[in-house]
Amino acid sequence: MELTDVEKRLLALHYVFPVPLNRLNKLYETDPTLEKLYMYRPIELVRLLGISLKKAVQLKESLQQNSMTPYEQLYERHAITPIPFSHPNYPEKLHELIDRPAVLYTKGDQQVLHKPLKIAIIGSRKATIYSKQAMSLIVPPLVKNEVVIVSGLARGADTMAHEAAIEYGGKTIAVLGHGLFHLYPKENRLLAEEMAKHQLLLTEYPPYVKPERWTFPMRNRIISGLSEAVVVTESADKSGTMSTVEHALDHGKDIFAAPGPITSSLSTGPNKLINEGAKPLWNGFQIVESLVLNR
Repeated sequence: MELTDVEKRLLALHYVFPVPLNRLNKLYETDPTLEKLYMYRPIELVRLLGISLKKAVQLKESLQQNSMTPYEQLYERHAITPIPFSHPNYPEKLHELIDRPAVLYTKGDQQVLHKPLKIAIIGSRKATIYSKQAMSLIVPPLVKNEVVIVSGLARGADTMAHEAAIEYGGKTIAVLGHGLFHLYPKENRLLAEEMAKHQLLLTEYPPYVKPERWTFPMRNRIISGLSEAVVVTESADKSGTMSTVEHALDHGKDIFAAPGPITSSLSTGPNKLINEGAKPLWNGFQIVESLVLNR
C-alpha cells in the first residue's frame, strides 16, 4: 500500500504517541504536513499536544531515537497493513467519530473493510448456549445478504459471533483492544490466526501495545463506528456491552436485542434495552428487512 510522506511521518509519531486523531488537531493546524515533527522543542509539544513537560521530553527523545526506523518494512515483515486516517482505504464511517483513530493497523483481508454493510454482534463474556442458538437464527440471513459481522474477539458472545460468521460462510472483523503482537484472550489464538488469514483483525494500537483495562472501552467506539447497527444477545445491565451500545446510540445507530428469559441475569441487558426502545430480534431477516432491503 502506497503512503505519502505525510502519512509516513504520522506512522512515526503514532508509534510513540498512539492517540486518537482529535489529540493531534493543534499539531496538524500548525504543521499540516508534519515536516517539523522532529524539530519541535519539548515546550512546543506541551502546547501542541496537551501533554506534560515530562511526557514531552520523553516523546522528543523517542522520536529522535526512532527517526530512522523503517516502519513500513517493519509492518510488512509481520503482514500488518497500517491505514492512516487520510488514506483512501480508511473506512468512511470512522470519519464520523469525534475521536476517530489516527491510524488503523490491520491484518488479513482488507477488502472486508469495503463491504457496504456491517453489523456488530456483541454480548457477555459469560454468554451461554442461548447466545449461540440466537446467532444460528440471526447470522445466516445476514451472511446470505453479504453483511459483515463485527465484534471484539472477547470471550463469550464475541467469539460466538466471529465463529458463526465463519461457519456460515460469511465475513467478519475483529476489533482488538491491543496491538497485533499480542493476543487476548489466549484461548482465541487459533481463531485469531484463522481471521488473520481469511477475515480481518483491526486495531488502533501499534503492534507492541499490550491489552490494558482502559484499551477495551476505547475499542468499543470503533465496533460501533464501523457498523450500521448493533445486536445484543446476552448481557448484564452494567457491562462493556452496554458501553458499545452507548456509543452506538451517540452515533445514531439502530439497536437490536435478543429477548431472553427473565430467570437469567444475562437477559437483563437486552430486555432492558427493548423496554427503552431497542428493536426485539428473533431472526436475522428482521435486520435484512430493516437495513438491507431499504438501502
